[in-house]
Amino acid sequence: MARKPSMTKPAGSRVSLAILPTGVAGLDSVLGGGLPKLSFNLIAGAPGAGKTTLAMQLIFANATAKRPGLYLTLLGEPSLKMLRYQQQFDFFDMSRVGSEVHFLNLSEQVLAGDLDQVFLQIVAEVARIKPGIVVIDSFRTLVRTIAQLEAPALLENFVQRLALRLTTSDITSFLIGEYDEQELRNPIFTVADGILWLFQAVDRNSVVRKLQVMKMRGMALMPGLHTVRLTSRGVQVFPRLTEREERPQGKVGVRLSTGVAGLDAMMGGGIPVGSSMVLAGPTGTGKTTFATMFIAEGLRAGEKCVIAVFEEHPEEYLKRANAFGVDLTAAIRNNKLRVIYLRPLDLSVDEALEEIRESARSIGATRVVIDSTSGFEMALAPTFREDFRESLYRLVGTLTGLGVTILLTVEVVERNQGLQFTNDRVSFLTDVIVIQRYVELDGELRKVLAVVKMRGSAHSSEFRSYEITPTGVLLRGSLKNYSGVLSGQPTRQIPRIPGPYGLTEQEGRALEVILRMGVASAEAIEQGSGLSSSDLAGILDRLIELGYVGRKGARYEGVARPGIS
Repeated sequence: MARKPSMTKPAGSRVSLAILPTGVAGLDSVLGGGLPKLSFNLIAGAPGAGKTTLAMQLIFANATAKRPGLYLTLLGEPSLKMLRYQQQFDFFDMSRVGSEVHFLNLSEQVLAGDLDQVFLQIVAEVARIKPGIVVIDSFRTLVRTIAQLEAPALLENFVQRLALRLTTSDITSFLIGEYDEQELRNPIFTVADGILWLFQAVDRNSVVRKLQVMKMRGMALMPGLHTVRLTSRGVQVFPRLTEREERPQGKVGVRLSTGVAGLDAMMGGGIPVGSSMVLAGPTGTGKTTFATMFIAEGLRAGEKCVIAVFEEHPEEYLKRANAFGVDLTAAIRNNKLRVIYLRPLDLSVDEALEEIRESARSIGATRVVIDSTSGFEMALAPTFREDFRESLYRLVGTLTGLGVTILLTVEVVERNQGLQFTNDRVSFLTDVIVIQRYVELDGELRKVLAVVKMRGSAHSSEFRSYEITPTGVLLRGSLKNYSGVLSGQPTRQIPRIPGPYGLTEQEGRALEVILRMGVASAEAIEQGSGLSSSDLAGILDRLIELGYVGRKGARYEGVARPGIS
């Protein structure tokens, strides 16, 4: 309802709103700071959405001995039954009932259909108790009763009288009702200062509670749908964060080591502080090992870290790290590391984000590992998977906005066309991308990696092979003499043979076969070049004499020399 400007302020001055905390985690942020005092509000939604619990939580958060809370039940569940269930929540304090929080049932007056009597009873209780906050549950039952009497005008008059009386009595009030969107023309929606709509989203076997603040006069609301979860603490709201927080200053140009010898040099000096890195590869390429090295390096440098695990239990994760000589248990004990396991049913992105962000803030973490985004997606309720790309954007933006450097592991698939990212196409989200893959070299399965993206920085474009050893990751040499590495079946390139020593056509054919095969027997060279064994013997002796070929027993191999490229 409209407020009269304060007579103590000059004409035209802005009247500030007094704000009440809701006592509901996350809801104040969604409301833009809290709940306007003296407002007349509606909590609507289907049965089981959490309306009563939310209202009860609001009352216990704001009721005092001087300005108690009054909870009026109409034709809903009896007060004793409601109290029996509400006592299971942590916010409910039975010692405050009867002094700071009062309950009254008006079922008889409602069943009689006498709105005047209902109104007078409410006014009398308000005058007697002098509450600061009033809840009427369930107002929808009153509406249905009056509808049966075919007196819509009577109901509209009752709502307006009730709203006027409550707001002018220095009371913040809530009406609870089971409405659907087709009833938005109901007069109560026009009269209400605020409308909080709770509902349950059903997707296959998954059910997720959500909240939308459809209206709150005088407040800068956070738009959109926000996840709601009911726990032993009561209702918890997970705001749909859309704004990227201001990135801390003074870190420009500073880089962090990955903990993998050689990889920092490929990246031009390491990962820029406050940036995000994706490590993408198929299963078994060592993504978790790289992530462990990244965390271990941070701990060695005195940093604090967070690991969010989605695929394996933390105990298994720690055991795996210990196998590489990295003892994360001591860091956890000293509050330098948090390992959080996020695999509940029907997980939402905002819940995961809040858990990770709060862990990072509480210990002052500067490094966060999310292992893996593929497991993260699988842990989400189906209704959230449709917006997974947007959700990742918000998660990465929020954490890097805190100055945290993030490493995300991503499971990718290999197809005939080469390495492919998942359908979520997370590449645009991050500052750094390192890809891993399997290739076949000389009849063996090898692991290789490359830096494919380094925002705002030069980086190596080479592929390097690597091994997962008992002590971590060991980078090997560059695959400079191979093409088609991304296809998984690289081909060795035949180098040019410049220099003062000229080779005959037959000698060049023999050398080409040796360089292609790497190491070859005389029989294999003979077969590959088409030369006879008698001619080949002399050719091999000459290639050895010129220094192009070396001999190891009965096998021949090309020799790296200046001038061969």
